Amino acid sequence: MLAWTIYISFLGAFAMTLLPKRGAAGPRIVALLSAIAGCGIAVTAFIQHRTGEMLTITDTKWIPSLGISYHLAADGISLVLVLLTGIVAVAGVLFSWNIDYRPREFFAFYLLLVGAVYGVFLSNDIFLLFVFYEIAIIPKYFLIAIWGSTRREYGAMKLVLYSFAGSAMVLIGLIAAYVVSGGHSLSLTALAAYQFLPHFQMWAFPLVFVGFAVLAGMWPLHTWAPTGHVAAPTAASMLLAGVVMKLGAYGCLRVAMTLFPLGLSPWSHHVLGFASWREVFALVAVIGIVYGAVVALVQKDFKFVIGYSSVSHMGFILLGLMTLNQLGLSGAVLQMFSHGIIAGLLFAVVGRMIYARTHTRELSALGPMQLNKALPFAAITFVIAGIASMGLPGFSGFVAELMILIGTWQAFPVFALFVGFGIIAGVAYVWRAMQKAFFSTDAAAPANRTHEPLAPISLPERLGAVLLIASSVIVGIFPQILLNVITPALNGPLFGGLRNGRWP
Repeated sequence: MLAWTIYISFLGAFAMTLLPKRGAAGPRIVALLSAIAGCGIAVTAFIQHRTGEMLTITDTKWIPSLGISYHLAADGISLVLVLLTGIVAVAGVLFSWNIDYRPREFFAFYLLLVGAVYGVFLSNDIFLLFVFYEIAIIPKYFLIAIWGSTRREYGAMKLVLYSFAGSAMVLIGLIAAYVVSGGHSLSLTALAAYQFLPHFQMWAFPLVFVGFAVLAGMWPLHTWAPTGHVAAPTAASMLLAGVVMKLGAYGCLRVAMTLFPLGLSPWSHHVLGFASWREVFALVAVIGIVYGAVVALVQKDFKFVIGYSSVSHMGFILLGLMTLNQLGLSGAVLQMFSHGIIAGLLFAVVGRMIYARTHTRELSALGPMQLNKALPFAAITFVIAGIASMGLPGFSGFVAELMILIGTWQAFPVFALFVGFGIIAGVAYVWRAMQKAFFSTDAAAPANRTHEPLAPISLPERLGAVLLIASSVIVGIFPQILLNVITPALNGPLFGGLRNGRWP
């Protein structure tokens, strides 16, 4: 049944070509129905499959001579991310209800991207996973280059170039793994069971990990992310921060760490004070957390604040992966879901509710508009999203970041102290943006006092905001809903090599 999340999205994209060229109602309805259908299937599958164990969806020979199969499967990690994709996809359509420039093409590319994301999360053949991973790059480019705003061509091209560079690194590592294993199969399960030599894993792991981590916004290869977020239209920003960056983190865990667990083992000697790739990437993740938060604190463009905050929060995910303990790994997967929901909501407020009405993202210009009175729903929504991003108890981010912080304390006590500084900086940049954009005490300039009233928040926007807020609150209050499927997946046979690695 889960395979239909892919098929429905692709069919919806194809259906756009059959609609009349004029009129936006048809494309909107088709896109919304496709997204709701995919989300409904994801929710149903999640409810029915609560054990978290790997479940084969379909397994058909594709290119038998190369051992390539159209093999779709899902465990608890896949289910959580498929559920995230479904929720963000529906919200993205609702926040794009105002699109009237080439709506057929916009929603066709949108659904094509959603279908490719579903495909990555459900692929159990690494060639198939790579195909879906590459398909996702195409609609990302066109969504930003055609419907974007600030320096859209530059932002789109930079994103694509970084994505292709990371993909090339991944492809080299996967081809090497295929050849070394005997060239019989590209099944993720089969390759995970193969005992690659330690010296091979020592260079293959960082190659594949970094290749995927580029899309996860890993410092210092993160610069495409804020630029791409700012240039992208609202729905594309929501998908980019909400689920596309998770493709990179998912690849780091599902492919790099699963196939090459000994790549995390200690080196035979220290290099510049480091004893393993685990320590290197943990430090890089901590730098990303602190750097992203500090840079967000000094931004003047509202969307750049949220863009750099995504870099910071993605650092939490990568750090959780490097803890190699159950708390940290579970927290990392939970943070993938949490950040996807919260970042999507933040970009929806800034891009659709604010920028589409005021035509500015400069915090200094927004303050005198007294948006807390002009757009009270937007102000309330941003306050909720902001405190959720801070990690306030009762929201999904609190549980995820707490688990990662405890896991980090167990693995890297010194790093945990710096992470604490990053959390404090995170509170500061959210509070600063909130105050400057919505609750500024500066008197409005005469020109601003006489501007035309801003359009009220529409019903689709309200529904999208409620959907995302409810998702974060439900997981924040009942985190076991997700952890009950995440933990069994991490304890499954696919991650056996990771659990039995030779790290301290």
